[in-house]
Amino acid sequence: IMQALPEGITQPLYGDSERMADLFSNFSGAMLAGVGLIFAVMVLLFRSFFKPITILTALPLSLAGVFTGLLIAQDELGVAALIGLLMLMGLAAKNSILLVEYANQLLERGSTAREAILEAGRIRLRPILMTSVSTIMGAMPIAMGLGAGSASRRPLGYAIAGGVFFSTILTLY
Repeated sequence: IMQALPEGITQPLYGDSERMADLFSNFSGAMLAGVGLIFAVMVLLFRSFFKPITILTALPLSLAGVFTGLLIAQDELGVAALIGLLMLMGLAAKNSILLVEYANQLLERGSTAREAILEAGRIRLRPILMTSVSTIMGAMPIAMGLGAGSASRRPLGYAIAGGVFFSTILTLY
């Protein structure tokens, strides 16, 4: 282990460390580009900057769920978990769109903001829970490691199950 190096001297990355640093760098760029494109499409769709920002606030909630799921399972954040994270972004955005769009319809009908939020949560609860529960149940065989060669896919299952659970609960709240 290299400690107390003189200024200007760094330890280069080799092998797996180099590949992981490259992976996270490229994945971060892809995530930012994806979120930017989602935002741009929603701005065009809703003709507003505020609604897409409201919808995209659910995305960090799915991140918290991914990290919590991996932490509980004591598993690593690797390529499989990052793929699960990418999938979660779409699901979390979809759940938010369901809530925000219905709340906006209620606001246009004359409801107060509080009434619209509570009613949208009540009315959209079933479709959001149906999607979330089916996704979590679909991820459970992957997380439990059923099947040959499943050890490399387990982080994907943990990331999906944890992320969907947390983003659903926190988004509805």
